[in-house]
Amino acid sequence: MSTPRQLCTFRLADLSFGIDVLAVQEILRGRELTRIPLAPDSIEGLLNLRGQIVTALDLREILALAPRPEGLPAMLLIVRDGDSRLALLVDSVGDVLEVDEESFELPPDTLPEATRTFIHGVHKLPKQLLHILNTAAVFSTSTLIN
Repeated sequence: MSTPRQLCTFRLADLSFGIDVLAVQEILRGRELTRIPLAPDSIEGLLNLRGQIVTALDLREILALAPRPEGLPAMLLIVRDGDSRLALLVDSVGDVLEVDEESFELPPDTLPEATRTFIHGVHKLPKQLLHILNTAAVFSTSTLIN
């Protein structure tokens, strides 16, 4: 029997995603970002988080999804990898779900190649397909300015 994992869930466009709850530092709404001139489209700006400068990434851009509709506010999911922090712009944050490895499968072939790079796999749940974000791949995209 496998040990269940706890995942913080969030939505982007029509897709549900999950990230290990232990990688999530906090969730913020309505924070001001400082734009970076000439930065790639995936970098929304910088966030001053209690004296620490954190890069904010637009996950819709990274995952090759449609741009966020005008007027739809983003939430910031602050994630950590060791001493590094990133702010991920997501549409909404959901519940913490507990999943078993039995429901896990590799990323489907129907995902575009650009998106598949950032997805570990999926959990087939009763009412949804939960895409598991590959945070290591996302962190590697942020090295452009860090």
